[in-house]
Amino acid sequence: MTFDVPEDRRYLESHEWAHEADDVVRVGITDFAQDELGDVVFVELPDEGDSLTRETEFGVIESIKAVSDLYAPVGGEVVSVNEALFDSPELVNDDPFGEGWMLEIDPDDAGELEALLSAEEYEDQIA
Repeated sequence: MTFDVPEDRRYLESHEWAHEADDVVRVGITDFAQDELGDVVFVELPDEGDSLTRETEFGVIESIKAVSDLYAPVGGEVVSVNEALFDSPELVNDDPFGEGWMLEIDPDDAGELEALLSAEEYEDQIA
């Protein structure tokens, strides 16, 4: 089975993705992760204004199969959360790189993105 791994993002080994645009880093989980989880039924996210540290837990995702922690790809302040997920967590399954995004971070150090896996490196990990 092949999974969508957009080239314009960076990845954590724990299956979160990060995409920088307009000095903000949007975060979600990968196509592979949502497939492994199965039907997502609940997402717990931080509040706007919360401060995150790179590679530390920022929330929880629950599916019919499992409960998993979510990890921040970069440190910084949460500037936006995808409130649509509270009523429609299935957006994570339907469109993990689009409407299923989770939060946006104003990064403390944009250079932290460079430490993440490239699309090619992430594809090798899930192969």
